Amino acid sequence: MVLGEQGQRRDVWAFYALTAFAAVMYAAPGEWIPALEPLRLALVTSGVAAGLMVIRRLGRAEPLYVDGSRGMALIAFSALAVASIGWSVNPEVTSATGIELLKLTAIYLTFVNVITTGRRLAVVCGAMVLASVVTSIGAINWYLVGEDLVEGFRARWVGVYADPNHMAMNLALVVPLAVAFVARRGSNWVWRLACLTAAGLSVAAIVVSHSRGGFIGLSVAMALWAIREKRRIQAIVVGSVFVLGLLVFAPQSFWQRNETVTEFHEDASAMGRVYAWQVASRMSLDKPLLGVGAGGFRYAWPMYAPPEARRAYVAHNIFLDVIGELGWVGLLFFMVFAGGAAGGAFEASRDKEIGWLARALSASVAGYLVCDLFSGYILSAHCYVLFGLAAAAHRIARASEAAAADMQRVPAPREPVVATWEGSGHAA
Repeated sequence: MVLGEQGQRRDVWAFYALTAFAAVMYAAPGEWIPALEPLRLALVTSGVAAGLMVIRRLGRAEPLYVDGSRGMALIAFSALAVASIGWSVNPEVTSATGIELLKLTAIYLTFVNVITTGRRLAVVCGAMVLASVVTSIGAINWYLVGEDLVEGFRARWVGVYADPNHMAMNLALVVPLAVAFVARRGSNWVWRLACLTAAGLSVAAIVVSHSRGGFIGLSVAMALWAIREKRRIQAIVVGSVFVLGLLVFAPQSFWQRNETVTEFHEDASAMGRVYAWQVASRMSLDKPLLGVGAGGFRYAWPMYAPPEARRAYVAHNIFLDVIGELGWVGLLFFMVFAGGAAGGAFEASRDKEIGWLARALSASVAGYLVCDLFSGYILSAHCYVLFGLAAAAHRIARASEAAAADMQRVPAPREPVVATWEGSGHAA
């Protein structure tokens, strides 16, 4: 009994630490509060959550849940990244990339092992929504004061949000979650107002980032959520409000930059993507199975770039990045992992308890993958957290379905037999 209580407490504290990590991931206090920088809060909270989860499993002799083919594919993907040190164009960078991928794999497995109920899933998603307010305000404030703008007009923020495209895609994934809380019948008005504020600020930050990929991903996510949400009229109203706000408040520079999509030959940013995609194609033709090594894309650039592409870019597409660095073998592992997470979220959308949140998660996954076509990179913690939440939703829904099936298989209790004065019996 004592061991069981200790295991339960460790599980609860692991959940608290994981929730704190989800919040720190967006609030990034160590990046803008100097006193907190040495504490490395993201590493500490994720490490505590993973450690407590493993200790609880060992203490109760429970096997680690690796999430089936999805989790095994991610483990294989990370192992391949580490192994690619042997053939990498830059073994030192590949070693660092492989270690980071192992950490992100541990975070993913922690999510699917700790988030085992609908309530826990909602709490972690809610923590991300609220914490995103810090990122959004930071980016909007920098834009208003003109601080450190990319290309003179594109807003960004600190840490992992220093790239406007990455900031936009990471904020875009919380918008469907926020509006799902707003549309949910059981949410109180204070929580709805907080989520509505978070969603509005996220959209505003995406707009001032001038990220075309982020805008397209957000549009896909919101459209998918509105189409699949059961309370469709309310969903359409919420979506219309965001569209109207975008039309009214978006600066002229936002629309001007999006218009350049049809004139990409005159856009340096767009041509950088074209060159990067050409490089990825040539890498794949030269090293089709295993690529140039994890993290080696920019270091192999001079070997594969056309003469006019003098500046080395990142791949600007997570799938081409994987093909170039880890070949078709790596892409196979990554597609099984990402596709399994996306499919799991869509399947969980039918669940009566968490379907409302799973529909938002599936929309976020779809929008995020669209963003990944323009600005993805394999070391994004937000990617593995989002896929971990989608996989956790799938696991919770399957457990609920299995419990319901067990209830149906249990035979109805037989009616008791009552003895009569003659010694015989009949059913009461």
